[in-house]
Amino acid sequence: MPKLFDIKFPGGCKSLPDGFWSAVDVWIKKPHVVNKRLCGVKETDSKDADQDDLRLLLHDPELFTDVLLFMISGASPAHEPDKPWSSSVRTFIPKINCYGTNLHKEIILKDFGRHRVTFIPFEEDAEGKVSLRKGNIYQIQLCNQDCEEWSLELCALSVDSWFSDGVAYPKLPWLSSDLLPKLVRWATECRSSEFRSTLSLLPVEKYSLMYQQLKDKYKAMVKVWPEVTDPEKFVYEDVAIATYLLVLWAEERAEKGLTARQAFVDLGCGNGLLVHILTNEGHPGRGIDVRRRKIWDTYGPQTLLEEKAITPSESFLFPGTDWLIGNHSDELTPWIPVIAARSSYSCRYFVLPCCFFDFCGKYQRRQCKKSQYKEYIDFIAEVSQVCGFNTDEDCLRIPSTKRVCLLGKSRNYQLSDEPEVEQQRAHYIHSRCTAPGVTVQRSDVSNDEDCCNGNGSCNGTPGSSWGAGFQPRDRVETVRNCAALPRDVVDGVVLRVANALLGMTVGDGEGSCHDWNQGGSLSVSEVAGLLGHETLRLLKKECGGLQTLLRNNHQVFRVEGGRVYIRDWRERKPFRADAKRKPVAPGALKTRLCWFHAHHPQGCPLQAENCAFAHRADDLRPSTRPLKKIKNDAF
Repeated sequence: MPKLFDIKFPGGCKSLPDGFWSAVDVWIKKPHVVNKRLCGVKETDSKDADQDDLRLLLHDPELFTDVLLFMISGASPAHEPDKPWSSSVRTFIPKINCYGTNLHKEIILKDFGRHRVTFIPFEEDAEGKVSLRKGNIYQIQLCNQDCEEWSLELCALSVDSWFSDGVAYPKLPWLSSDLLPKLVRWATECRSSEFRSTLSLLPVEKYSLMYQQLKDKYKAMVKVWPEVTDPEKFVYEDVAIATYLLVLWAEERAEKGLTARQAFVDLGCGNGLLVHILTNEGHPGRGIDVRRRKIWDTYGPQTLLEEKAITPSESFLFPGTDWLIGNHSDELTPWIPVIAARSSYSCRYFVLPCCFFDFCGKYQRRQCKKSQYKEYIDFIAEVSQVCGFNTDEDCLRIPSTKRVCLLGKSRNYQLSDEPEVEQQRAHYIHSRCTAPGVTVQRSDVSNDEDCCNGNGSCNGTPGSSWGAGFQPRDRVETVRNCAALPRDVVDGVVLRVANALLGMTVGDGEGSCHDWNQGGSLSVSEVAGLLGHETLRLLKKECGGLQTLLRNNHQVFRVEGGRVYIRDWRERKPFRADAKRKPVAPGALKTRLCWFHAHHPQGCPLQAENCAFAHRADDLRPSTRPLKKIKNDAF
């Protein structure tokens, strides 16, 4: 058996051999995490298989002999030659169907005694006729040398006849350069995820087909996106969420024998694209949000979007709705299972939590052994359970770190028990809102690319009958990137931090007296220690806090790896804020004064004509925005 490639494990790896099988299972069950041309696989249940089973699978006696020898080559005499393997079959689901009606499959044989797994690919046409790909049979084996060194080996039955199409049949060099290192890392880490695998509640093949159709249909939205948010992220994320719901609802109709398409309401619909797609695909529904978006006008009258504040109360029940949707719904998130449960016994919900809110304010952590995200997902699942739902959890395939969704598709009680369950709900909500340590806080959440996406929409007056401490979102989105801070506060912070950095290298003997002082460096936490309590309180209200303020003042500071430095404009290193900045043209007017010319003990390191900032007031270009100067005693 020719050994094609091998890779050694790091010394002292204690996760083997169990970690090897954990890594192999990732490759078997989720090959799409490495092979990006696959959407996933459909796998049969594992069962024991012996030589007779293998002979029946392969049909050809000569092929059976070759494969058997390939599988047991190098076997230790201590291993039984006829010990059964664990066998399963997986069917590849490509992202883009390039195979027509033919199915591309693999027989997977695990040999736990010899720490090896063999992959036997075959194709099956529409009539069920099977043809083996003998040239693409390969094996991955965990080898142990001298009971100390571990390595991973890749072998192929017939290298010369290996076929590759980059989808179901990857290239041999790819298996070596991409797959083997991943397997070593997974085996070494041997970590189990806190959450379920992606699309665990859906048939992946139907999701893949639907997603490609919707992606092609709505990709033009990227070119006409009028919002300030990233169009590719938001369009393709909403396409993926719509795909998930459409496949889920189609499966529900088939299971229950329904013909009418499910009606929905999207609470906190934001840009409304999800509502637009679901409506276009035949589902009656509407979206509600506290703030109208520019893109709403482009959808047309068939997409029903309402600009309205939502307060959890009797005024916002939806008895004629099949599904309530909460897509990054912020402070409404814990209320959506409640609203669904109280709307009607048949109402279901889908929620994709993002920012952490309780019923009456920000969510307070209670368990340090879990990640904050996992703890919050468990909290929403608890709310769902208390509300009487059988709760399912799944993981979406979207460009976001917050992609775990919860679904309430059925109830865990009979309709006749509704009064008792309602009493349980009310008691639970009251206990959460009156628990010690609950901080009522208005949700001024920024429009981060991976945070709430501006989709939250609960607004109204405090004191609703469902939760007296509920704090709604303002209709006008609050700017929280430090741009609205009083000018004297920002200037004071900049001067104090810069002086501290410059003072670190004064008189330390480095260089001559003619060298321009570049200062030292401080961690962000050390910089925070330089500031007063009131200043830190103001910065804490801003997204990114102190680090955002320092990055905003990129003329003065360079922030890298959590440390703060004085920027030396002589180096002209590209960085995020001025990566596209062109050299200063002769005679160019400038919009801001040079901080170094005014405040650095040695002035600006550049001549006035070479500096991107003005050394004299006469060089300034008139500003169209008046500077906001507000007296503030933050120091």
